[in-house]
Amino acid sequence: MKTTPTRTAEPIVGQINGQLDERINARRWQAVLDRDGSLDGAFVFGVSSTGIFCRPSCPAKRPRRQNVSFFDHALQAEQAGYRACLRCRPKAVDGNPQSAMVHAMCRYIEQHIEDRLTLSELAKEFRLSPFHLQRTFKSVLGVSPKAYIDACRLRQVKQNLQAGHSVTTALYAAGYGSSSRLYERTAAQLGMTPEKYRRGAVAAVVRYTIANSPLGRMLIAATDKGICAIQFADSEEQLQQGLMREFPFATRRRDDAAMAEWRVNLTRLMEGREASPSLPLDIRATAFQRRVWEALQRIPRGETRSYSAVAKKIGMPKATRAVARACATNPVAVAIPCHRVVRQDGELGGYRWGIERKEQLLALEKQL
Repeated sequence: MKTTPTRTAEPIVGQINGQLDERINARRWQAVLDRDGSLDGAFVFGVSSTGIFCRPSCPAKRPRRQNVSFFDHALQAEQAGYRACLRCRPKAVDGNPQSAMVHAMCRYIEQHIEDRLTLSELAKEFRLSPFHLQRTFKSVLGVSPKAYIDACRLRQVKQNLQAGHSVTTALYAAGYGSSSRLYERTAAQLGMTPEKYRRGAVAAVVRYTIANSPLGRMLIAATDKGICAIQFADSEEQLQQGLMREFPFATRRRDDAAMAEWRVNLTRLMEGREASPSLPLDIRATAFQRRVWEALQRIPRGETRSYSAVAKKIGMPKATRAVARACATNPVAVAIPCHRVVRQDGELGGYRWGIERKEQLLALEKQL
């Protein structure tokens, strides 16, 4: 699968959650689901529907994921307007030694982001061996210290660029040693060069076509690098509205002639005929999403896998819910076959483009 880690012309505010945030929040949510007391003190979570924040092991009824926000500590949650849960008393939790130590490491990294931070120097600061520090840090947060440092630096760069600082000022303030280093590290994650990000993103051109398919009306959109969206709906109006929501700042141009070959290839793919050449994709993905989507592309046509089986396949057996979210956020239907993932009991589960289309796609594939 040819992918580039950018989905062109997404909204600038909130555009990049970042690989670190995705992985940490997935781990934190799993801790809430498991009521994992070992992470008490490492973070708290706020529930918008109640205005209360709790520790991970709180025995109260689990909230809906969309109502949950995560905070590094109780003060941060209180500053956001939440009040402490009277049942689990998160402000009274000291946390276990490992979580507390990693929490301290995170604060140290954030406060010294302009310095040259290496694993050896962190180990010396916290009087641990580099191996022990790396293992402890990753066991609590699910990412390495290096990944955390990179994410903090990227976040700092974004804040400085959004504040109007020059690229040079932004990169040195975030601890990068050279402009080439900044471009190497951030261009892919920002989805554009730092200078474009600073200017607010020059509108990119997204070409699209709308045509009939075995699943109804289908939209295919592409940048100059490859397909960035494949959507299904009942009408052209719904498809155009969906494209506008996906790429609000892009210059959207309908170009049926230029997209004809990709349209034919996708139709052949759905009908079980060979599609050649392979479809180039231009989609933004976190490291976790990319692992899931690549696993989906290895599921043979006509077969299905459960969400838990996919989670085990990518080496994260407890990430079943995160796998389901990765399937739900797949921007290119059929090209990345998220329709081949079902529930453990064999039920179809959900599908972004409608359960009927998922059922129809699976039926088409099993007939061939």
